[in-house]
Amino acid sequence: MKRELVIDPITRIEGHSKITIQLDDRGEVTDAHFHVTQFRGFERITQGRPVHEMPSIMARICGICPVSHLIASSKAVDDIMAVEPSPTGADLRRIVNLGQIVQSNALSFFHLSSPDLLFGFDADPAVRNIVGLARENPQFAKDGVALRKWGQEIIEQIAGKRIHPSWIVPGGMAQPLAEETRDRILAGIPEAIAITERALAWYKGEMIRWEEEAASFGNFRSAFMALVDRQGNVDHYDGWLRVVDSDGKVLADRIDPHQFNDYIGEAVEPWSYLKSTYWKPMGYPDGLYRVGPLARVNVADQMGTPRADEELGKFRWRLGRVANSSFHYHYARLIDTLYSIEKIEQLLRGPDILSTHVRSRADINRREGIGVSEAPRGTLMHHYKVDDDGIVQWANLVIATGHNNMAMNQSVLQVARHYIKGENIEESMLNRVEAVIRCYDPCLSCSTHALGQMALDIQLLGPDGALLDELKR
Repeated sequence: MKRELVIDPITRIEGHSKITIQLDDRGEVTDAHFHVTQFRGFERITQGRPVHEMPSIMARICGICPVSHLIASSKAVDDIMAVEPSPTGADLRRIVNLGQIVQSNALSFFHLSSPDLLFGFDADPAVRNIVGLARENPQFAKDGVALRKWGQEIIEQIAGKRIHPSWIVPGGMAQPLAEETRDRILAGIPEAIAITERALAWYKGEMIRWEEEAASFGNFRSAFMALVDRQGNVDHYDGWLRVVDSDGKVLADRIDPHQFNDYIGEAVEPWSYLKSTYWKPMGYPDGLYRVGPLARVNVADQMGTPRADEELGKFRWRLGRVANSSFHYHYARLIDTLYSIEKIEQLLRGPDILSTHVRSRADINRREGIGVSEAPRGTLMHHYKVDDDGIVQWANLVIATGHNNMAMNQSVLQVARHYIKGENIEESMLNRVEAVIRCYDPCLSCSTHALGQMALDIQLLGPDGALLDELKR
């Protein structure tokens, strides 16, 4: 008899979702899906609002990565105003965004994924959690808390507060950087680097333990997309879009982010509120690609800072020029963090970082604007249209987790087929199906923005949980 396994909810991720796995009468996996079960309607909420309000509204999409939306939204409004922030204003935005990268990567690696890595995927779930981690390895747990705290303090000290900060504004920043704030952040650099390098050393020393998982956790051919600067190095704030295939061949380079709609399409499926984006030249669903830390290290020529470049060289020595297994998001995330810390230091030591000219001002000069940057989970795109008075008429958000949606679904199916066999379903099998989603570190509050008519499934359940009636659209 055919049956269905349901993992609901998926644990240790940001947001609400479930996984369904279909089995045939022999207990073999025939299909699997990653369902996003929450919906956010910010594209509709913002219609009719003055465009200068968009950054502060969009920051409310998520409490984990509000800075990412502030940056992309502010850049889209800059575009509508036809204005560029001053160099200092742009650099302060970069620093805050990198602080966000550090704190979010620390949350993903140390808090959400490390229990599996430390104890093993087969460990007792009563121990395989953040509390068990703190008991087993207190220094590791403290490192995670300290690194995330440092990143959050950067956001608070430069942008006003840790969650939903308000000092990233159209045209640049609302306030210049104080000398004592700069010095306070710089004082934390050595410890932040030490924590990240300890984590890298531990991870590289343990990699042999996860060879089977690395071979089956989203290990398939796909394209990768990220922003790069003029030298082809990683750029989290600006630059051009570059896309490479699984062999490292460049499929497209120096794409103006304002032209992303010419290359990226969006599709919806009835089983999820999360859009699926695809590479238009390859069509849907063949145009699968990945974004985020793994894509950044696969796409760029170098990271662009000394320690991160050295670690990237070791990464490529172990895994090749392009790493295709999504398991290696963990490794790439640590390199991404190391780069962010080094880059923060470089920017803070810039000669004009304390300049008081941090904002450019203008009025509505265009009726359409696009802002693109790199969020912790990958490339983030905000696209707005306004009327002559600057009132928002239309908005579309293309979120990093949406870029990864098809890859996450393919990964779930691959892991389920590898580990789930026959009638004896063990918790460790299902944990691995969940764990492949954690590799991508999805943020579902950010990502669930539907295209077209929203799918709807209403179920009426009896006291015993039996399905009494169902309505679908």
